[in-house]
Amino acid sequence: MIDTRARLAVGVARLLIALSPQRLARAVAFLHRGARPASAELAQRARNTVCATSARCTGQGCLPRSVAVVVYCRLHGRAPDWCTGFALDPFTAHAWVEVDGTPVGEPPKISEYVVSQAVRLRAPAAARG
Repeated sequence: MIDTRARLAVGVARLLIALSPQRLARAVAFLHRGARPASAELAQRARNTVCATSARCTGQGCLPRSVAVVVYCRLHGRAPDWCTGFALDPFTAHAWVEVDGTPVGEPPKISEYVVSQAVRLRAPAAARG
């Protein structure tokens, strides 16, 4: 059974990733308005669901995947942090989501990335769920 929220999230992400990096960050910040922080479990479930829904979000599709995860979580009233960054050796760019400063569903190599842009939701840890 296809999750209609995941399909919607993937569709919205496809539109948003066409924006310039600055406008994309503003759109993600707008999505964060009024949201409560996402739990790691919700963010991982969102990641798994959008990957199962869209082949574009799997593998090397980090930008559409990360934005779709933010949208999917927001459809549940929550929001993870959204980050983009790069590694130097070899040069690689990447986009991902985090909860409490921990990347969700990413390999350990992500710790080597320099964050170049981040949209973070600030809220007390007691509000997580």
